[in-house]
Amino acid sequence: MNYIKLNRKRRNTTTIKYKNGVPYISYKALEKIPWITHGFSTRAGGVSEGCLSSMNLGHGRNDAEENVIRNHEIIAEAIGFDAHNIVASRQTHTTNVRVVSKEDCGKGVYKERDYDDVDGMITNEKNIVLATYFADCVPLYIVDTKNKAIGLSHSGWRGTVGKIGQVTLEKMNEQYGTKPEDTVVCIGPSICQNCYEVSLDVAEEFMEAFPNHKEEILKDKGNDKSLLDLWECNRIIFEEAGVLPENINLPDLCTCCNSEFLFSHRATNGKRGNLAAFLSLK
Repeated sequence: MNYIKLNRKRRNTTTIKYKNGVPYISYKALEKIPWITHGFSTRAGGVSEGCLSSMNLGHGRNDAEENVIRNHEIIAEAIGFDAHNIVASRQTHTTNVRVVSKEDCGKGVYKERDYDDVDGMITNEKNIVLATYFADCVPLYIVDTKNKAIGLSHSGWRGTVGKIGQVTLEKMNEQYGTKPEDTVVCIGPSICQNCYEVSLDVAEEFMEAFPNHKEEILKDKGNDKSLLDLWECNRIIFEEAGVLPENINLPDLCTCCNSEFLFSHRATNGKRGNLAAFLSLK
């Protein structure tokens, strides 16, 4: 897929890296932290077929189980971690954040998960690979540079209204003493405002959750439709939680604008696989 021309936003926060012909997305801000491994998959380089072509990392997408496992192994080798150390979320659009330990390694890929309703995960143990899954929703990477702890969360519109980014920071503070001002945050590739039309009921929830930011996050389209900026919502959440503005990194790639390279639920009317975000302490 080297030939695909990406539709990038004006900012320049990510790079596309390749290993063995497998591409993945890397955040420049996280590359500066030598004791973490991170990446975000694309839809290229895997073994899945059809509308799941080819790097589908999602269970429950009518893909063969062996394909999903093999795709995890391929992307793990490309990014540089052991697929057996993955701990996969079980996302249900909650704000539930789980503390993850070595005993959880392999769950969601090689082992059954013994937890449910988990949209965020945190750890301070090395060689645990947090994994969350996407096809337009917002990945949230959080790195505590002082206490060497990490968090990774899935923030769809419900998670954003519930401010899962703030909830994740609070859980990291409770467990590891994390202070927001010591964190580096990356808001991952996801759907941009121009592509994300919402109905009045959703817009009203955001107006209630962000009462001082209506003009920043919503564009009225008429007929009770609005365009919603999930990137800006999550930026506001992190800044209001105490993360330094210069340490909040926004995406430069929209999943829907780049649906040949990234899975997008909106662009394909649900006929798609899942991308994944990965974050680990070395």
